[in-house]
Amino acid sequence: MRFGHIQLDDAEGAILAHTLHVEGGVLKKGRFLSADDVYALGRAGITKVVAARLDSDDLHEDPVADRLARAVAVRGLRIGAAFTGRCNLYAESKGLVLYQQALIDRLNLVDEAITLAALPPYHPVLHRQMVATIKIIPYGVSRQLVEQAEELLKAFAGLIQLVPFQSKAVGLVQTQLAGTKIKLLDRTRNTLRARLESCGSQLHSESRCAHDPAGIADSLQQLLTAGCDLLLIAGASATTDRRDVLPMGIESAGGVVERLGMPVDPGNLLVMGRCQGDVPVLGLPGCARSPAINGLDFVLQRLLAGLPLSAEEIGRMGGGGLLKGVPGFRSFRTDVEQGDPASKEPVYPAAPRIAALVLAAGSSDRMGEQNKLLLSVSGKPMVRQVVEQVLASQADSVSVVLGHEAELVGKSLADVDVHLVENPSYREGLSSSLRAGIEALPNDVDGVLVCLADMPWVNSSDLNRLIAGYSELDGRLVCVPTWQGKRGNPVLWGKRFFDEIMALRGDQGARKLIERHNDVLCEVPMSQSSVLRDLDNQEEARLLADSVLKDG
Repeated sequence: MRFGHIQLDDAEGAILAHTLHVEGGVLKKGRFLSADDVYALGRAGITKVVAARLDSDDLHEDPVADRLARAVAVRGLRIGAAFTGRCNLYAESKGLVLYQQALIDRLNLVDEAITLAALPPYHPVLHRQMVATIKIIPYGVSRQLVEQAEELLKAFAGLIQLVPFQSKAVGLVQTQLAGTKIKLLDRTRNTLRARLESCGSQLHSESRCAHDPAGIADSLQQLLTAGCDLLLIAGASATTDRRDVLPMGIESAGGVVERLGMPVDPGNLLVMGRCQGDVPVLGLPGCARSPAINGLDFVLQRLLAGLPLSAEEIGRMGGGGLLKGVPGFRSFRTDVEQGDPASKEPVYPAAPRIAALVLAAGSSDRMGEQNKLLLSVSGKPMVRQVVEQVLASQADSVSVVLGHEAELVGKSLADVDVHLVENPSYREGLSSSLRAGIEALPNDVDGVLVCLADMPWVNSSDLNRLIAGYSELDGRLVCVPTWQGKRGNPVLWGKRFFDEIMALRGDQGARKLIERHNDVLCEVPMSQSSVLRDLDNQEEARLLADSVLKDG
């Protein structure tokens, strides 16, 4: 790859390295310069630009990031579309991140151009939470280097996986001494129940007994008979020796004690054993009565994910095991809502919740009596072709706004998972359908992808690339697709613009708002012209009818 100053006469097709302002807009870094861009730069008096030009053996940053992300992820992870050389991996469920640090290091040492950052191993994550990100540093990487990294990943059979939490029936034994307060026992039970439920398990049964080995043994046997597959013992007094009450109670129940103590503080005085061969039993440290993070969480989360855990592995938890004064670190509270101001939990990056809105209410006036949305495309009505591509994308929900011939159009979508919204005011223009659709969106969305039902060439990959472009953190709140420098559809709008969209009137869509918000506009280059093409007249319909869909 060549990088540096390029004379404007030779800049077409180069990748702009620094954002430039020209009359009528902004050319942002990372943009492939078109002939129109070069003309606009010349009119602005610019004679040379800082840019990159890929050599014949170079691959652009986005396909490289995508290829490596697919080689890195093993299971339980959703791969986002690549954008600006970055490809994010998101958790498909609550669970634990699993990988070997040495393997991550080996990939990151292949070359400085290739980077992989991940959450710590065994970190608990929420559904949708970002687990890892691949970032390609330059605009292009040599094919040889990419193949070298892929060969390394092939040898690993993938690097990172998300192990989902399993649903387990957990039994709790609480021991009592003279003077033990019932409120303390109740509070301990409630705290442990919250811990378990946050990881998808339930407190199945509880038994309270005297603080002696015989009482503990009897209680453990009762819980095993009740079908519990994980046992917890909260002792009225701390355990400091293998001959103490909790370990002796486990052995009296026919179990074995595998480990007493762990190199995690708070949580040092944890006991780990097993009963009936493979049912884990944990003697809890006193800090387990608190919701704050402690050593119990390190052990409990692995067991609830169905991961094997040995005494030796507990002995290796000292690195990162000093938890005092580290608020929220690896918290078990995976049920906390992201961004909840009442929570002291850290807010983790997560996949944005983007709803898709398909506008299918128009009357097709230029088509005569024929409703163009019902034209056959690849053997199905065009509106269904469009909706199926939207459903195949990473949009969280899909709503379709109906108007003209609503019953017929709705019937063509009868067996697909979409929310149908009828707009009785569709003759007032496109803005009325936008308003009807925005009003019907779920409250928790971060943005909306506004799609047109007469653009059958747009596919799910195009939509995913737009979704990947959206980033509130980076100020990319309006995402517009481009083909050779020309803007097209669909357009993704952040939630902060919903009020402005709701204020629109007439037959204009939200595109006139784009120039008003150039500061947060993100142009997303596409690999095909589909984002510029819609179907408007009889001649296009004749060519399209009963055809197999291809991009021109």
